[in-house]
Amino acid sequence: MSLRERFNDQLKASMKAGDAARTSTLRMILAKLKDTDIAARPKGISQVPDDEIVTMLRGMVKSRRESVELYRQGKRADLVAKEEAEITVLESFLPQQMNEAAMARAIDAAIVATGAASIKDMGKVMAALRAEHAATLDLAKAGPMVKARLS
Repeated sequence: MSLRERFNDQLKASMKAGDAARTSTLRMILAKLKDTDIAARPKGISQVPDDEIVTMLRGMVKSRRESVELYRQGKRADLVAKEEAEITVLESFLPQQMNEAAMARAIDAAIVATGAASIKDMGKVMAALRAEHAATLDLAKAGPMVKARLS
């Protein structure tokens, strides 16, 4: 089942259950997805594939995490709770992220595969990681780990 179908099924279920917060978040996801589809039309794409939807969801999670930090600084617990609830819904559609040990193994494998020897080769390693593990690897966390391994 594609992510689009899952969004619509979950939306129907949350509406039937009367879960207003989840329904609101799912509608927000579908609106963002429609915007993403419209933005892709000039490239000849009518509907973006699931991997681009995952990237879109990751961006939405990232922006909400940034908002949570700002709301915490502003002592707005009500808005922190709302954003965290949205993050929970968004993350339910994302593939399971690698843990630290699995990430370290993937980085070591990418270093060996690319023949990286110094920090100058970091771009090659990151490209290999992105190509191989884009859906399950947090590249923001992997970057410093790669840098430490190559230094």
